Amino acid sequence: MQVKSLLLAGGALLAASSGALASGFQVGLTGAKNVGMGGTGTGLYLDQASQFFNPGAFAFAPTGFQVGGNIAIPRISFRPAGADQGQRTLQNTNVFPFSGFVGFGPKEGKWRIGAGVYTPFGSELHYQQGWEGRYALTDINLRSVFGQVTAAYAITPQFSVGGGVTTLLYGDVDLQRDIPVQAQGSTAPAHAQLTGTAEHKVGYNIGVMFKPSDKLSAGLSYRSAVDAHVADGDVKLTGLPASAAGSFTATKFDVTLPLPDVYSFGVGVRPDDKLTLAFDVNLVGWSRYQSLDFTYANGVLGGNATSSSKRQYEDALAFRLGGQYKFGENFTLRAGTFYDMACVRNGFVTPETPDAARIGVTAGFSYEFAKRFGIDASFLFEDFMKRSQSQDDLISNGTADRVAGTYKTTIAVPGVQLYVKF
Repeated sequence: MQVKSLLLAGGALLAASSGALASGFQVGLTGAKNVGMGGTGTGLYLDQASQFFNPGAFAFAPTGFQVGGNIAIPRISFRPAGADQGQRTLQNTNVFPFSGFVGFGPKEGKWRIGAGVYTPFGSELHYQQGWEGRYALTDINLRSVFGQVTAAYAITPQFSVGGGVTTLLYGDVDLQRDIPVQAQGSTAPAHAQLTGTAEHKVGYNIGVMFKPSDKLSAGLSYRSAVDAHVADGDVKLTGLPASAAGSFTATKFDVTLPLPDVYSFGVGVRPDDKLTLAFDVNLVGWSRYQSLDFTYANGVLGGNATSSSKRQYEDALAFRLGGQYKFGENFTLRAGTFYDMACVRNGFVTPETPDAARIGVTAGFSYEFAKRFGIDASFLFEDFMKRSQSQDDLISNGTADRVAGTYKTTIAVPGVQLYVKF
């Protein structure tokens, strides 16, 4: 088979490993207080991270500045189809999602303006050399940084609205896979590497909050979809036999990765001044991601070449529950849990997104000093259900560009955040 056919048959891959706190390749690690409470935030106004969770709630949030980061520690294993073949473990690589927000406005006023940066998508995976799925994927590194400018207004003491303009400030991808041909005298297969930088894209984030009393609040928010588009990516092929080197000479690629929209509803309950409870439900619009389509250019005989790889994602629900309790004036303790449904259908699991339904537990605390400064810490542990697919599943779905077997994933994520109140 020609190298051109081998490279295009499965379509190159562009996505990320299953993210912490969210389905698919989301990374839901914005705001340490929120992470400690199970990822809740739509019906709350804890701090400036309200700009992300619900811009409407931001109208009631305190003013100030906060910045924090996390260390996501994934452990992903793969057992190929066939009970006697043993288990493969990824060369797990830690990644470092971060977020920062600032909010301004009169302390007792009706309005807030603010800005933030955060990393909602991204991960890094390195599979072991020679693993069974190496012709689908060997390595992937996906990074994205979003920015948001937000304004919120409390129309009444009980009802507020807010909106933000979101921008994909920076995104890049480095993905690699082996090709099942070898140069003469070599024991290693040929290798393909695709790298590129995404264009800047604009979306929006809107929300409302209803606060009938100091003990109860409810919020709705919508975060729009954004298409990450790499228009001028680079293709690099190494280790090709001389007889095949001229069969695929493209040096550029073009691809669009549809990122989902998110509908959220949340409730916050404060029985007294010390205790806060929260519940969120999210609907993530993954169904817009049905296929991944690449166009290769420059040096392709007969014009551009294209490839398409089936995804057929489906919308996914997530349920979150959390609480915090304030001990004295300076110390607050948090805990939470969540259940997130998978967006990847059976028989469509890919090495770059071994998605599965998952359950998680979270914890955290805050310590405030000098009545203005403080530190938040959070910890998340997420356990994915085992996800299996057989070769018959892949053949019947037309997804033979991936590998049969069973994936198992856990993720541990400690995080820390510093803040100052204005």
